[in-house]
Amino acid sequence: MAGLDGRVALVTGGASGLGRATCVALAARGVHAVAADIDEAGAAETVRRVQAAGGSAEAVRLDVTAGEDRTAVVGGLFERFGARFDILVNVAGIDRPGYLTDVDEAAYAQVFAVNCHGPVFLMQAFLNGYLQARTGDTEAEIFNVISISAVTVGSGAVAYNSSKAAFAKATEIFQTEVREFSHPCRIQGIMPAAMDTPMMEQWGIPPERMMDPGEVAAEIVHALGRPRGVLGQNLVFTPRVEYFPR
Repeated sequence: MAGLDGRVALVTGGASGLGRATCVALAARGVHAVAADIDEAGAAETVRRVQAAGGSAEAVRLDVTAGEDRTAVVGGLFERFGARFDILVNVAGIDRPGYLTDVDEAAYAQVFAVNCHGPVFLMQAFLNGYLQARTGDTEAEIFNVISISAVTVGSGAVAYNSSKAAFAKATEIFQTEVREFSHPCRIQGIMPAAMDTPMMEQWGIPPERMMDPGEVAAEIVHALGRPRGVLGQNLVFTPRVEYFPR
């Protein structure tokens, strides 16, 4: 397993759910976790939990859809940590239900902005910053939380499923590009099934039929710890048999 101790990771959506669980799991391996979210109070609570467990973390306000936020946060971290800031985990996501007859155009656009457009350009800012800060033969890590919804069809979820399908394709394209241009960066992704997070409350799925975010966070940390030089992968992670009882 590659060493994670002493590295710095920016985790979007760090105020709750999988983002919080990922910060906690990374900090337990010696990573300085930066919990980024528009929910500043939630991000601060994530930091409190990490520090209570003996880990290192900080909170930062980040709206992934805002270019000025992305530039300021990424640039600030490279200024402070240099090439130690070499991990980006894209977790932030939203869901706005809508059917063909009533899907709201503004809500649809917002879901794409958070779930696809924002993370794509955050990846760009991160890689360009890392290329300038890099020393030696180190390699950065980008890890994208996609969703099983990228490859499944869900009624009433056109915005979410479509945005995750687009994000999955963007991830595959960028994986190809880092190999083609020999960029010092590995890109990986995961497509988890439903998790027991605040975003899922609107769907009314019984908690016992969803995954604990900690399960997925453990898989993320494991993937980030794989030996450098091992190519990126996109893992489908669905340990639960079905969402709804028959």
